[in-house]
Amino acid sequence: MTEAFIYDAVRTPRGRGKQDGSLHEVSTLGLATTALQAIRERNKLDTKLVDDVVMGCVDPVGEAGGDIARVAALTAGYGDHVPGIQINRFCASGLDAVNFAAAQVMSGQHDMTIGGGVESMSRVGIGASGGAWPVDPAIAIPSYFMPQGISADLIATKYGFTRDDCDAYAVESQKRAGKAWEEGRFKKSVVPVKDVNGLTILAKDEHMRPQTDMQSLAALKPSFVMMAEQGGFGAVAIQAHPEIEAVNHVHHAGNSSGIVDGAAAVLIGNEKAGKAAGLKPRARIRAFVNIGSEPAIMLTGPVDVTKKLLAKTGMKISDIDLFEVNEAFASVVLRFNQAFDVDPARVNVNGGAIAMGHPLGATGAMILGTALDELERTGKSIALITLCIGVGMGTATIIERI
Repeated sequence: MTEAFIYDAVRTPRGRGKQDGSLHEVSTLGLATTALQAIRERNKLDTKLVDDVVMGCVDPVGEAGGDIARVAALTAGYGDHVPGIQINRFCASGLDAVNFAAAQVMSGQHDMTIGGGVESMSRVGIGASGGAWPVDPAIAIPSYFMPQGISADLIATKYGFTRDDCDAYAVESQKRAGKAWEEGRFKKSVVPVKDVNGLTILAKDEHMRPQTDMQSLAALKPSFVMMAEQGGFGAVAIQAHPEIEAVNHVHHAGNSSGIVDGAAAVLIGNEKAGKAAGLKPRARIRAFVNIGSEPAIMLTGPVDVTKKLLAKTGMKISDIDLFEVNEAFASVVLRFNQAFDVDPARVNVNGGAIAMGHPLGATGAMILGTALDELERTGKSIALITLCIGVGMGTATIIERI
């Protein structure tokens, strides 16, 4: 099997996913174009070498629809011959896009590809693309559909995480993200978003609140009580997990991922393509897998998929130097650490989506780039990147620094 190397990884800053967010004026196409342009320009890349662009987008409708990857490649100055494809595996779309792009290289069918993702959550609202899962009884009833926030609360209840546990995790995420920005740990990968005049619109993640403390979070009310009680989803949770007498609601806006806008791109190729482009590989993609997990509790996929990936590679959890586990909700990462008895100092060392936000289709590619930068900064070797996914799934990838 041909080796797939990572030659570069970039991302935009994450803008608040609201109408007053800095990136609200930038279209989905503009965000995706920014990431692809950065890959082309900073690597002096002859786009004749690029065989495909794969981009994740969770709500590919309206301005984000119509195969955003292809049109973004064109607006980013890639040759007409460069195709593009948009994929959707909910929150893991960006990581799966990288994996799909890498698979093309590993199979020998393509020599150089780009994987990434984009989401403008301020312009194309979450859930805008619809779907059968929440509304069609044929799937909603047998899968015990419930909103993800209630699933997160169910995880906390089932595995014994208190409100203080989740809030303490959120405070640490904010502190780590603030420190990472202060120390310039993201400067290698974050590219500013500019307007048509070349003026910078946003150069830094704007969702962060580094001064967050336990007292400020304690003032926030749990977000999903009304859904559980008036919507009946608390009863659904107990039906799915009858060992739970009642759901303990511990999640709120401060310990859940932020709604933001952003895009990312990762340049992947075999050795021959890298030499033709005059580039040195930064890392190799060792392995990746996907898995389906229980759709009701939904967000435990990172545990299940990591077990599958370790079994596939013959590796142990102790072989992994760094972990990027998407912070969809605090309980997701707490459960991952609990399941593998992982030292929290090795997980999300530069903060995560609680602090910086979760631009759905882009996050997986973003945190892979974060893991790569951190391996290089610390001189470590192996990182595992994983995300939980709607309807109960997980995706995980292992990369090795060169």
